[in-house]
Amino acid sequence: MTPTTETIHVSQVAELLAHHGYDFSEQPQGVLQVREIHSGVSFQAALQGNVLYLTVHLMTLPSSQITADLLRKMLSGTNGISTSAFRLFEAEAGKTLITLNNFCTLQDMGAEDQDDILSLASYLMADVIAARDLLQPRS
Repeated sequence: MTPTTETIHVSQVAELLAHHGYDFSEQPQGVLQVREIHSGVSFQAALQGNVLYLTVHLMTLPSSQITADLLRKMLSGTNGISTSAFRLFEAEAGKTLITLNNFCTLQDMGAEDQDDILSLASYLMADVIAARDLLQPRS
């Protein structure tokens, strides 16, 4: 038997996050700009089908500063980033955006999905702290 999924709306995700310490504003195309109230860390939440994607923009660097050493740190299995993944995006003027991303698949917005969403946001917040420490230039 194939599990059934129901249509989930980004407004359901927004409501859940709002009840658990997050502010949000809805952006075009159903994207949420979310801010964790206590830390002030902001991220985007986007629902594509039944997959919820969370993305934090960590920094923008001149592309020349994306070195092999930096990439090794980002890809290391011992870098402290436990559940999220880095992505690099080319930007204008020879710059590169570095983001941290995570996702989960939702079924019906029941208790398990709600727990998955809150866990996903929590894991992303923990990984943001580790990522910012990892990416800070050493003096």
